Amino acid sequence: MKEKQRAFPKKSKPISQRISLDNEIQQLQSQYESLSTKDLATIKRFHDFPLSEKTIKGLVDAKFSQPTDIQRESIGPALQGKDVLAAAITGSGKTLAFLIPVLEHLFISKWTRTDGVAAVIISPTRELAYQIFETLKKVGKYHDFSAGLIIGGKNLKFERTRMDQCNILICTPGRLLQHMDENPIFNASTMEVLVLDEADRCLDMGFEQTLNAIIENFPPQRQTLLFSATQTNSVKDLARLNLNNPVLIGHPDTKVEAGKTQLSSVKIVPDLLQQNYVVIELEDKITMLWSFIKNHLKQKIIVFLSSCKQVKYIFEIFCKLRPGTSLLALYGTLHQDRRIAIYNDFVKKSNVVLFATDIASRGLDFPSVNWVVQLDCPEDVTQYIHRAGRSARNKARGESLLVLLPSEEEGMVEELGHKSITIRKILIDPKKLFSPRAKIEAYLAQNPELKASAQRAFVAYIKSVFLMKNKNIFKVMSLNFDAYAKSLGLVVTPRVRFLDRFLKKQNQQNKSEPLSDSENESEVKTKPNASMSLFEASKSDSESDGEDFIKIKRVNHDIKGNRNSDGEQDELGDLPPPVLRKKEKLITKAALAKKALKKNLTINEKVKFDEEGREIADSRKQLQSELAKEYESKVNTTGGIDIEMAKQLLQEEDKYDKQRFRSLVKQKHKKLKEKLKRQDEEEAAVDAEDNDDDGGEYSEGESENSVDLSWLPDPNKIYKKESNSQEESDEETNSRKGKTFSRKLQRRRQDSSGDDHDVVNESDDDFAEPVRKKANVTSKLTLDDAEIIAQQLLGNGM
Repeated sequence: MKEKQRAFPKKSKPISQRISLDNEIQQLQSQYESLSTKDLATIKRFHDFPLSEKTIKGLVDAKFSQPTDIQRESIGPALQGKDVLAAAITGSGKTLAFLIPVLEHLFISKWTRTDGVAAVIISPTRELAYQIFETLKKVGKYHDFSAGLIIGGKNLKFERTRMDQCNILICTPGRLLQHMDENPIFNASTMEVLVLDEADRCLDMGFEQTLNAIIENFPPQRQTLLFSATQTNSVKDLARLNLNNPVLIGHPDTKVEAGKTQLSSVKIVPDLLQQNYVVIELEDKITMLWSFIKNHLKQKIIVFLSSCKQVKYIFEIFCKLRPGTSLLALYGTLHQDRRIAIYNDFVKKSNVVLFATDIASRGLDFPSVNWVVQLDCPEDVTQYIHRAGRSARNKARGESLLVLLPSEEEGMVEELGHKSITIRKILIDPKKLFSPRAKIEAYLAQNPELKASAQRAFVAYIKSVFLMKNKNIFKVMSLNFDAYAKSLGLVVTPRVRFLDRFLKKQNQQNKSEPLSDSENESEVKTKPNASMSLFEASKSDSESDGEDFIKIKRVNHDIKGNRNSDGEQDELGDLPPPVLRKKEKLITKAALAKKALKKNLTINEKVKFDEEGREIADSRKQLQSELAKEYESKVNTTGGIDIEMAKQLLQEEDKYDKQRFRSLVKQKHKKLKEKLKRQDEEEAAVDAEDNDDDGGEYSEGESENSVDLSWLPDPNKIYKKESNSQEESDEETNSRKGKTFSRKLQRRRQDSSGDDHDVVNESDDDFAEPVRKKANVTSKLTLDDAEIIAQQLLGNGM
């Protein structure tokens, strides 16, 4: 049997097959009438029931041969179309007790894939719905019906398109109601069979509104099957399900008193389940659990805690401690695929410890569970039965250990005694206890995230105790908060704000009410090491001289509330749910912008004015074309957007943008030219200054390439005493020339774009130019003139 199948009409069978099918259906229907008179003791195998061959073949393949007591008693009335209200111990095979009648009902009715939904099976938890679906695939794999698993955490869009193709729906209440409200394809008017597994949980306060909305969409004429280990006993619940003379199974004595049907069962827990309980202090729970796991490493254990945050922290810290066995955690905040993977992993393993909340306490068939440890006290006896029922299933042996605080022992044992549950008290050998507190504190000091998880687990446990209804068992004021925080590895006890607010509110109410004499004379008794963060202690300056004690505002008064079953006043009454502060939302820029738009606030803008006080408009931010003015006027009148006109507007404005860009480029080029012109003028001015420094050596019309002969001595002149002064003047002239060349060289270095090497070579040529000029002058002289000049020079040197 497949989960999702295509909705197409099945090919017509041959005439011989159809005739044989009709004959089989008629034969089965005739046998249904004799089931009421048939002795149940004679039914020892499933073959003794009038079942179809396909169902028998599926049971054989799944290795189901002999029916259990609940199956033997409930399958017969269900095949006859009667409503069934069945209660049986955990692990007794209730799943097959309603799956077999569902398959046979569809087979007798000749239901096809195109006929719509025929049966709806509702389960309170996703894991239980998944387990029912897996069992249905095994038993009904030879039938042609289609089935769907509709639970939270799966693809909603994928389910919407296939809801009309499923004949059997196995679902949770929340997801089924979501499809009824949002999916137009889903039609429940064709439904003929309704099954509630763990019916008391489906009908309690948690699912009351959801289930009422679901039942309103179902046809009133239908067959209803209710199965649970602890069946509902309220006439109101049975009335809203519209049961028609239901057959009671597992309830031999039926009485009606004060609007309730009191059903007493023979057995509510398996006979092979050994039930024990131990009493320890709150701060010793972690030590006890660690020691218990270390002493049972080769066994399969389930540890139940009251909240998801506790399960998460205990699992994380025990993984750090490494006890020596596999550890798993199953709680509600995990993703659905992860939850299913953990469930399958725990089923396969033989040596493993599973930390879980109450989502694993109902209906799940875990094979070969040796121990069920209820580390936190269950809410009531019903929850205890379902938790303990995960062990000793299918006539196997198992053990259950209930961990109680000293304040919880008396009330819980008394409640169990009212349900005829015998539980044995055991003592723990102190020699076998190993405290991991030092290692836990070290891990928390190293890991801030683990520390935060421990703080959340601490507050979650206090809140779970605070919200429990039975105040004879759960007494939040008797808990030692400081010691419990240290056992979790916390150095500082976290504040329990919701409890502080509740006590503060109670104190304010008590101040407004007058006190009686007996209340004034009563003494305040508190535990010496109780957490003082829960109470408002005050000490005035006048009392500090003589009195050295803390006054605690009234904590021993009686609070008006409902009375318990014994007629006694509850300790704290029916406590209202704590008022939690709403987290302040972060104010984003988008939120501020929306707020400003709603208030029609205008954004500040910078406006420029000329000297005459007129506003200077920025052309860059304004539309220039005539089409723009026409477009703006059209938008203001119509309020819409003309796409074609907007495209033309963009093209027109693009022309103005291009013109503006060209003008900017021209301005940039103009500025560059002006800059270069200024540079040329500055160079010309520098050259003029250099010419002035030469002292008129070069005339304006004289070219740079002309030969300068002024440095040569006059041959007609006799140089004697004036030679020294002449040498000094020559040195001054040469220094001026050197300065001129250096200035030219510096200007060439600044203006040149070439390498420094070229500039240096160029300057070297300039310095070498006077030498070449001297060589040219002497080469033009005659030999006689050269000799005369040489003699004169030698004479001067002498």
